[in-house]
Formats: sequence, structure tokens, C-alpha cells
Amino acid sequence: MSAESIPPPPVRNIAGNSSSFPSPATASSSSTWDRLTAWASNHKAIVYTAGAVAVIVTGAGAVYYFSDSNKGSAAGDAGTSGTGEKRRSKKERRKAKEQAKEQAKASSHDEAEKGLGSSAVEEEPKLPEIDEESVEKLSAEERREYAAKLKAGGNNAYGSKDYNEAIKLYGQAILCRPDPIFYSNRAACYSALGDWDKVVEDTTAAIALDSEYVKALNRRANAYEHLEKYSEALLDYTASCIIEGFSKEQSAQSVERLLKKVAEAKGKAILAAKKKKLPSPTFVTNYLQSFRTKPHPEGLEETAELEDGTGRFHLRACLNAIARKSREGYEEAADACEKALDLDELGDHEALAYNMRGTFRYLRGENDDALSDLTRSIELKPSYTQSYIKRASMHLELGNRDGAAKDFEQATEQNKDDPDIYYHRAQLHFILAEFADAAKDYQKSIDLDRHFIFSHIQLGVTQYKMGSVASSMATFRRCIKNFDRVPDVYNYYGELLLDQQKYHEAIEKFDTAVEMERQTKPLGMNVLPLINKALALFQWKQDFQEAEKLCQKSLIIDPECDIAVATMAQLLLQQGKVTEALKYFERAAELSRTEGEIVNALSYAEATRTQLEVQEKYPQLASRLHGMGSGLGPPGNMR
Repeated sequence: MSAESIPPPPVRNIAGNSSSFPSPATASSSSTWDRLTAWASNHKAIVYTAGAVAVIVTGAGAVYYFSDSNKGSAAGDAGTSGTGEKRRSKKERRKAKEQAKEQAKASSHDEAEKGLGSSAVEEEPKLPEIDEESVEKLSAEERREYAAKLKAGGNNAYGSKDYNEAIKLYGQAILCRPDPIFYSNRAACYSALGDWDKVVEDTTAAIALDSEYVKALNRRANAYEHLEKYSEALLDYTASCIIEGFSKEQSAQSVERLLKKVAEAKGKAILAAKKKKLPSPTFVTNYLQSFRTKPHPEGLEETAELEDGTGRFHLRACLNAIARKSREGYEEAADACEKALDLDELGDHEALAYNMRGTFRYLRGENDDALSDLTRSIELKPSYTQSYIKRASMHLELGNRDGAAKDFEQATEQNKDDPDIYYHRAQLHFILAEFADAAKDYQKSIDLDRHFIFSHIQLGVTQYKMGSVASSMATFRRCIKNFDRVPDVYNYYGELLLDQQKYHEAIEKFDTAVEMERQTKPLGMNVLPLINKALALFQWKQDFQEAEKLCQKSLIIDPECDIAVATMAQLLLQQGKVTEALKYFERAAELSRTEGEIVNALSYAEATRTQLEVQEKYPQLASRLHGMGSGLGPPGNMR
């Protein structure tokens, strides 16, 4: 395994989640995901149909949303100009005027529903008795008059929690004059009684009469959620968000909740039916080569004479196949270590065989079997620190922080001078945003072995996250001086330059990394520099055509690179190519390895699918949404 390879970079904990933790393996492309998710935050109306609700995906498999609390203020500020406030453009004033009209319309509904849910009960006047036969005899004016009285009576009954009486009165009011408010109020009664099918029926009637009736949409969404029709509920809450101009936090939170439920439900089904297989070569390489290169152990050297078909023969074949850094090589390696253990006769190398089989099982997402293999490896050879480290990575991915910490402690007891222990423990600290501890462990790893480039790279990234930009840049300049032929140095240095919006310098570094990858690893080229360059061109020049070409090139080299697929999806979505974007998001879900990763990808897919449904069912809302998105400028600082 060459030292000129990418380790899994640390997860940047975008949303501050600490309830579940990604392993360093799943973090292999996290810095690129950072730019995607930061772009999502800066382009909310385009990423997700709910405009000011942007889906943000962390490496931990958690989904977050950032709501733009300023969206709803424009209407109230129309025509005013406070001290230091910039004069709004004509487009902004027009938008504010439209929002004011929508709020006025909503207020009219609120006034009409006044009294619904109030505990104060008015003195009830004598109400007319209406049925389908008697209503035909009433004049138009009498119908309006009777409807108003019946509606008031229904409100009183609702306030007294006499829901059945309220349902009867609202029903008679509807006979006099079908009105969306009457249907919505009756739906509120059915909601109080838990009759969710009736709630859907009445709110649907209300929405048919007024397609932008927010209370009816929200009531129907709530009923759909109780009926576990999550996709339908998501669509209604989304429409509500758009109508309200994304100004209501509660609606945004409802979208978040429903989107997560939809993604989780579909994710479980996909995972259950998913065939276990190795992830992309880029992912596998990132994980395997985050450990320092070691020669074949004694007895498995190339010069050692091994009988064909023996366990040792197949174990050496496994190690040789890994060194090819290709999909075919990794598949052969996984098969070879299985055969090695089946044949036995491994002697002192049995612990290594279990370590390797556990590694490939882990990469395929077979967590229980992987843990069992790594534990067996430790039992056979307690001094084998790499097995502790890999098991710690698994514990971390499964959210078992204490288990991961214990494994690192045991590894240190076995060999306190193993630099890999400190490198991977630093990853744990980084994931938990314990940057000072991470920097300390990265430095310890460097002190024990200065020739492992990735400890230097990760130290530079950590310094950057701590706000020590000058120190970080100095670390990367030293890396370039001391490891000038390692492409990963240029790739990660380019990422930090990109984060500072130094686009030209960043692209130069990505180009250098790409050329070195071509020269040094033609069969196992890492595609991340290509993807990073695509993101840089998109952010800098909005050059969609060239960015798409680079992503397509990445997918030719590594067809199952999930980050390349996700980047293509975002680029297409930004251009309004929603149907094409959806296909790529769904493909990303197919490529995902764990349930958390699948839910991440499906969250984007479901958000995109909802946008398509909005366009189909609420065309007037779709056009309004596009208007909101079109006013957005180029991406801001990506962090």
C-alpha cells in the first residue's frame, strides 16, 4: 500500500450534531460534501422546493435544515428605509407587495375562523334547521345569512368541545354556502376526534375551493402524517411553506420532520433489499490507505515459496490484489482472504487474515460479522494494534463513542509508539469537534513518523478549523516542499484555498493534483481533485458545462463514486433540470453503504421529487418558487 494515497479526511460537523458519529471511513469525501452542503445552505430555494428550508447532510447521517428567518419581513418593511438600510430593488419591492397580499389573504381566513378553538362561548342565538330539501327554498341572501349563523354556532360548539354538534352545524352551513373555511373548520372537529380520513376529505374540499388555503393544507398534512402517508404530508407542508414565503418556522420544521420520515422509511426498505458489495474504489482506497504502509509479514514475502491453493497462498494473493488499487483488485482481495480462512493452515498469520476479512466485511456494511472478525483477530494476537483501530472506527460509525475510546486505549497499552493509533484517534477528536485534542494527536503521529503525509495534511486542516489560517497555510506550504510529488497535498491545499474563495489558486492546485494522479496511479486514479475543480468552476464562474464535464469524467473513471454522483445531481438541480437531478440523487442512494448514508441521499431525492410534484399539482406555486430562486446570487463563502 503506497503512502501516496488519500486517508479519510475528517468530517466537518456542519450542523453541530453529536448524537451519532461517522467513522473515518465514511468521511472519505467529507470536505467535498462540505462544499455541497454549504452550497445547499446558500441556495436554499433551488436545493429544496421549500426555498428557505435547505437540506444539509452531515457525515453522521443526520439531516438538518436552515430556515431563512428574514423571508417574511419584507412585507412589513415595504416602503420603509431605516438607518443604514439599503434601498431595495424594484424586484424586492414587488416581492414584498406580493407577500403583503398573501398575508392579507391569510388574515381574512383567520378573521373568518375567529372563535374556532376559543374557550369563550358566546350566547348562542336560535339557529335555523337546514337540510338538503329546505335549503333549496332559500334565497341567495338567506343562504348567506343562515350560513354565517350556522358557522358561528359551530364555532361555539367547537369552543365547548362539543365536536359532533359543531360538525353538524358546519355541515348545515356548507349546505347553505360551500365555503373553504366551513370545510376546514369541520376538519378541525374531525381532527379533535381523531377521524383522520374525514379530515383529509374535508380539507381536500377546502383546498379545491381555495388552493392556497394554508390552514387547510396544514390540517390535511397533519392528517396524512397520522395516516402514515408521509409523502402526501410532505407535499402539503411544502406547499404551505411556499405560500407563506417561508416565513413560518413551524411549517419549515414540519417539512424537516416529514422529509426525514420519508427518507428513513424508504431507506430501511432499500437497505433490506440491498445486495452487500464493496463501495467505490475511491472509498476503499481512502480507507485502506489511511494506515501506514508495511511490508508483507515474514513468510508471505514475494520471495517466499508457497504451495498453490493453501491458506497462506491466498492471503498473500489478498495483499497483492490490494496493492493494485482497483475495483477488480479489491474484489479479488476480498475473495482471497475468505478462501484463506476457509483453508486454514495460516499459523501466525491467522490474525492478519481475520483482520483483512473483517475489513472487507466492514466496507460492505456487514457490521456484525466485521466486528466478530476483528475481535477474533485481537484474541489471536492482542498486540495487533491495527485491529483495535479498525474496530474503533466501527464503534464510532455505530455511535458507540465509549467503545471507540476504549479500543484506542487498549491499542496504546499494546504499543504506545504506533503512530497509526494517534492518527486515527485524532480523527475521532476531529469528528467530535475536539480540535485541540485532534491537533495534539496529529502532532504525536508526526513525531513518531514524519514520513506519513496525511498526518501533516490533517494537522493543517485542523489548524484551519481552529481559526489558525496562517498556521494552516504554513503547514501546507511545508507539505508541498517536503512532499512535492504527492497529489493529495495539492488537492487538500486547494480545498482550503477554495474555502477562502481564492478560486484561481485553488484550481491550479486541483489541476496539479489531477496530473499527478494520472502519472502515478493510472489504474486507480483518485477522482476527488476533478470533483473539487468542478465545484470551484461552479462557484467562481457558474460554469455548469465544464463542471458537468468534469463530473462525467470522474464517473467514467469511477462509476460508483457517490460524491461525483451527488455533485452532478446538485449541478443539474441548480440549472432547474429537476428530473435529471432526481435520477442522480436516487443513484447516490443506491451507491450508499450504510443506512445513514442511504437516508442522506434519499433526503435529497425526496426533496427533489417533491419539487416535481409541486410543479405538477401547484403550477402557480412552482412559478413563484422559481422567482425566489432566480434572485439568488453566486455562492458565498463555502464553509
